Amino acid sequence: MITPFEINFPQSELDDLNDRIKKTRWPDVLHNSGWKYGTDLSYLKELTDYWLLEFNWRTIEKQINTFPNFIAEIDGNKIHFIHIKSSKKNAIPLLITHGWPGSFLEMLKIIPYLTAAENLTFDVVIPSIIGFGFSSKPTTNGSDYSFNATLWHQLMISLGYQKYGVQGGDIGAGISIKIAQQFPEHCIGLHLNYISDSYEPCLNEAERKEQEFINYKKLLEEWEQKEGAYALIHSTKPLSLAYGLNDSPVGLCAWIIEKFNAWGDHGGAIENCFSKQELLANVTLYWLTQTIHSSTRMYYENSQNSLKFGVDDFVKIPLGFAKFPKEIPTPPRKYIAKGFNLIQYSILPKGGHFAALEQPELLAEDIISFFTKIDDTYL
Repeated sequence: MITPFEINFPQSELDDLNDRIKKTRWPDVLHNSGWKYGTDLSYLKELTDYWLLEFNWRTIEKQINTFPNFIAEIDGNKIHFIHIKSSKKNAIPLLITHGWPGSFLEMLKIIPYLTAAENLTFDVVIPSIIGFGFSSKPTTNGSDYSFNATLWHQLMISLGYQKYGVQGGDIGAGISIKIAQQFPEHCIGLHLNYISDSYEPCLNEAERKEQEFINYKKLLEEWEQKEGAYALIHSTKPLSLAYGLNDSPVGLCAWIIEKFNAWGDHGGAIENCFSKQELLANVTLYWLTQTIHSSTRMYYENSQNSLKFGVDDFVKIPLGFAKFPKEIPTPPRKYIAKGFNLIQYSILPKGGHFAALEQPELLAEDIISFFTKIDDTYL
């Protein structure tokens, strides 16, 4: 069953948020330490002042409600999604999935580039992953890439799309890969701007000794030592973390904003990439929906079922991969081609981990370029 959906939080919840922000107990900090130890205290105080004095969640609600929002009930799960149809004929259905610490909000800027392009256009479906945003929270374990992939496929079929393309970054990339593996007769093309570090194609012993493979693994290890502590916590003890973040809006903000700063292509000033309004819209969504635990818990679930490919797991569906310069480490082209039918590999001039929010036009152009290459075998 699919029903229209409108966002309208009670004013009491917004008042409670402001009260909690006002009562924040700030930590000590070393002078001039910036972002070295985590989220910069001076910037967070500046952002918090904006949150209290200028940010208006009702403006965000109004923006969200300008899009066609729906709730689909599938196998006892409630899936929130936005569905925007192109006005042109022969539009390709395209399912776009976000990741953490993002949300469906980061995809809104890319919509007009995909639905109103001059040549190839798309009917765009943007769901919220189970445990994120307005989708329901899982009550049992097992909500991993494959679980969401199955729900996404059922959603697309219920919308009347027997064949469709998929696109994703971060967790959304893992879900998209699973769709291509599990439902190849329905998936016409797979476009990614990220592949998880858990991805490992089926390699022989000689391939594992190739210098390119060794260098990539070394790069991953160095990155994980420097930046990967959050993922280790999410994958092992997400609930212990959630007690604090679910109770403190500024704590939640610090945890999320650190990643936007670390993973965005902003040249050292976060607002070169993201406005305060964009940052706080996303954080406030996590706060009001109380989804920090259910969203981070997915790391635990995915760690139990990683993207390690077996002999029969090669993805035959065409893949287009967009490499943005400030993305966190992704596999080299040769390594991707070991597990996928890679027909397009693009190196973009600017952009980071949150590609749809940072560079929506560049990402849309790459998606359109890729799907123009899909032949009749898959359409």
